[in-house]
Amino acid sequence: MTKPLNLLIAESEPEEARDARRGATGRSSGETYMDALRALAPDARFDIFRPGEPGRLPQALDAYDGVFLSGSPLHVYHDNHEVRANVDFMRAVFDAGVPSFGSCAGLHIAVAAAGGTVRRNPDGHEVGLARRIAPTPEGARHPLLEGRPAAFDAPAVHGDEVEALPPEGATRLAGNAASPVQAAEIRCGAGTFWGVQYHPELPLDQLAQAIRRQKEGLVERGLARSEADVEAQAGLFEALGREPDRLDVAWRLGVDREVAEGARRSTELRNALRHLVEPARARRGRG
Repeated sequence: MTKPLNLLIAESEPEEARDARRGATGRSSGETYMDALRALAPDARFDIFRPGEPGRLPQALDAYDGVFLSGSPLHVYHDNHEVRANVDFMRAVFDAGVPSFGSCAGLHIAVAAAGGTVRRNPDGHEVGLARRIAPTPEGARHPLLEGRPAAFDAPAVHGDEVEALPPEGATRLAGNAASPVQAAEIRCGAGTFWGVQYHPELPLDQLAQAIRRQKEGLVERGLARSEADVEAQAGLFEALGREPDRLDVAWRLGVDREVAEGARRSTELRNALRHLVEPARARRGRG
């Protein structure tokens, strides 16, 4: 009988941001990740660890079958305790050889840990959706993007981007006009990391709340004419989350099933479990 997966979620969300997110959605970023992974691996065992806060890992790193790094408002180009702690933690994950996956800030942390750079996106923000993500030739053959079409949209909320991937061991797997690195593989030390700039873990109701939390900034940057416009857009995402087959809402948002259907949105998480975490566990004799 196969043993359940033992997974660690590393949450880089600072306490204040975590409390604000819980107040809006009822879930921290790490808890959202746990929900998404549990839907794909119902029997898995989970721990949540916050590298930037006091406390020890519940188990040694090599006791885990996989590590997942959540998104957060962390800016890895800032030199502060939280950034250093999360980057140091990711270096330890690489050294331990535990397969890992991350989205948004999770990607940024892995890039920084392996020697790449992250910056504020000079072309602005992706808030709501990352549009027309296109796999590179390497990405089209890579198991991370198995099942994705030649171009797709995905939930996204970010103002930072990968400026340069690590000089060794990194492969760009997808990009779009807003951010050239939308997906990547990083091999560093004994470990392999797969990551995306977008959020395959995010349900549409939580995406709506993320949009609402940024309403003032969206108006200031000209992405919306008024806060009422922001609310209307957030309401459309909520409606599609409740009823994924609402063709009228999908038409107004300009999306297809890659966004509307939860199983399609979580493609990269499913692929990471199937093609990265489970094979590595089998090689380690834990299957």
